[in-house]
Amino acid sequence: MVARFSRTRFFRRVGPRAMPPLERGIARLTGGRVQLSGLLVPSLVLHTIGAVSGLERDTPLMYCPESGGRMLVTGSNFARETHPAWTANLLAHPDAAVSVRGRRFPVHATRVGADELEQVWEALERQWPGYRQYERASGRALRIFRLEPVADSKA
Repeated sequence: MVARFSRTRFFRRVGPRAMPPLERGIARLTGGRVQLSGLLVPSLVLHTIGAVSGLERDTPLMYCPESGGRMLVTGSNFARETHPAWTANLLAHPDAAVSVRGRRFPVHATRVGADELEQVWEALERQWPGYRQYERASGRALRIFRLEPVADSKA
């Protein structure tokens, strides 16, 4: 039911304005241990360096867990026509960090290549049925990244 609602035109119109402040409020109340979206799907906060500004940017995202602690994140941007800024940040600065349930650790981002895209979409849609409809609705190929935890704990 939630997956279906998230694909509606209403949610794609209201979600970009409503979700970020709600996510920030819940994070503040819980010291970053709980994300609103995390109550429904696995969620993280991505900490990137701005591609243009050079400043740290924090973005709450849902993710798809993989073996070895790896995570897939998708730049759906609520099915808008433009890529979300965090994807440009990862392209410019692939060394980033994530916070999962209040625990922060470093990751290295790699964009998923065309050779494994269909397999990755299958995994994403097993977790979130119909998710690829965001790609169809946006009219662009969504950027998907694999986040690989790295040994350095100074993120």
